Amino acid sequence: MFRAGPSVRLTLQFRRALATHAVTPAVPPTRHSWTKQEIQEIYDTPLLDLVFRAASVHRQYHDPSKIQLCTLMNIKTGGCSEDCSYCSQSSRYSTPTKASRLVDVEPVLEAARKAKENGSTRFCMGAAWRDLSGRKRGFERILTMVREIRGMGMEVCTTLGMLSPEQARQLKEAGLTAYNHNLDTSREYYPEVITTRSYDDRLSTIAAVRDAGISVCSGGILGLGESDKDRVGLIWEVANMPEHPESFPVNALVPIKGTPLEDNEPVPYQTILRTISTARIVMPATIIRLAAGRQTLDETQQAMCFMAGANAVFTGEQMLTTPCSPWDEDKAMMGRWGLEGMRSFEQVGVARKEGARLEARSESPAAPASKTSASVDAQPSA
Repeated sequence: MFRAGPSVRLTLQFRRALATHAVTPAVPPTRHSWTKQEIQEIYDTPLLDLVFRAASVHRQYHDPSKIQLCTLMNIKTGGCSEDCSYCSQSSRYSTPTKASRLVDVEPVLEAARKAKENGSTRFCMGAAWRDLSGRKRGFERILTMVREIRGMGMEVCTTLGMLSPEQARQLKEAGLTAYNHNLDTSREYYPEVITTRSYDDRLSTIAAVRDAGISVCSGGILGLGESDKDRVGLIWEVANMPEHPESFPVNALVPIKGTPLEDNEPVPYQTILRTISTARIVMPATIIRLAAGRQTLDETQQAMCFMAGANAVFTGEQMLTTPCSPWDEDKAMMGRWGLEGMRSFEQVGVARKEGARLEARSESPAAPASKTSASVDAQPSA
């Protein structure tokens, strides 16, 4: 029988030690100095090469098996004074969407509980307002909603139009995790889509949210009639912010009868995939949310988007005014592809902004575990 000598045994022990104590390489820091030319060159890469590069970057910064499940509720529908040409909630257009008052607190909490039971870990609330001017009572009601849903251990997101720094501070104090305020498209193309609110108005709200310590959710809509150059311009704008947004929603226009864009052609799938891939490479630590229009993609198309770096979806009964994939269908699809739900506050950037609030929760008695396939544990990953 062969017996290893001392030098062989030492070599084997050394190799085992190296394997046991392997150090995970540090991820490169994120850049905030991208040029439009650099981003354009990435966007124009042959598609399969682009997806491969994006998938490689995605695996450096994220667990590729995790998808954030978000549920969105329209808490105040229609009657908006803005002229966003894609939106059926504008009072300027004759659309199937009818104006309604702000929903009471309890139906919202019931919807949040249902979302949590079905595996969603972020609950988002949208109100069709230009801003919160003259809406003191409504804003106080929304602050109550935020406090109560945050108390469930869920991430809470709102989109309420433009915010002042003081309003952002109050939302943060109530427990708001994230605020959605999309730029929609490039600065250059923006006036073709909206005239009642400037691009700088949007950037001011994003700055107020960021300065209040709230996670920023800001992305765009594809299919507005923009060019590839405009898609690159949108990514350039958010990638050069002082902090990359914690999440970047990629929406595909869902044309709605009565809006100026009702006859727009569907955005090609490869455009969606290119946008996701480019955003993943340029903003590697950001959550990329496959948002409106996802129901038009078949399962293999969605899987390719996840491969390229999309790691969040809206799931449930309805988005604001467009269809949404049901929880059961999404969880079945994720199961087939070996994907699972992300926990609340699992993203490093979001957990960092939660700070002491999250630490205090971690010291309290653990809440009962959910029985769904997507965990709703409110602890950040190690």
